[in-house]
Amino acid sequence: MAIGKRLKKAVASYDATKTYSLNDALNLVKLNATAKFDETVEISVNLGVDPKHSDQQVRGTVAMPNGIGKTVRVAVFAKGDKADEARAQGADIVGAEDLADMIQKGEMNFDRCIASPDMMALVGRVGKILGPRGLMPNPKLGTVTPNVGEAVKAAKSGQVEFRVEKAGIVHAGVGKVSFSAQALSENIKALLDALVKAKPTGAKGTYVRNLHISSTMGPGVIVDIAEAA
Repeated sequence: MAIGKRLKKAVASYDATKTYSLNDALNLVKLNATAKFDETVEISVNLGVDPKHSDQQVRGTVAMPNGIGKTVRVAVFAKGDKADEARAQGADIVGAEDLADMIQKGEMNFDRCIASPDMMALVGRVGKILGPRGLMPNPKLGTVTPNVGEAVKAAKSGQVEFRVEKAGIVHAGVGKVSFSAQALSENIKALLDALVKAKPTGAKGTYVRNLHISSTMGPGVIVDIAEAA
């Protein structure tokens, strides 16, 4: 596949087969992020798991110490005091039957969905819509909770949800190229730590196998796992 001049120049600036320290990799990614917008820094972590097995699922959330540089739109299923609590913490959309109706119409202008436990029967009505988009509230992720205000606050402050894909890879955005290398490094280490803590009982052998970092429009750089962890 042909690549453009900008990407060719980026690829020529480093050895794509070499393993770099986390700091050097981040500096390369920042150097080669030449798009006309503030690109997201993304990581791909290959884990030694087979997600087809129920005891090898990896999923969770992590609070990024330096945020992610993105405005997260949060929808909350709640009524009464819980609804007021969610609004007070900056929830973008709060509702019950009306929110379910919006979702059924395909109106889903939000990145995270939170629900109080008493709303789950209603949420179940739109589960087939929310689920495939990774938006279904889940107690294990803290998105089904009586403390909806705290959940909204966490989501708004840069909490990242991670989930292993079929090939055993976790993809996540960890900030913007405008962030300092130190801020990005701290975010990446927080995510790696969360992945290690989420290691499933069925995982055998080497768990964190490799790590690549890239920007939205840039090439990937291989990172030394032992140094980054």
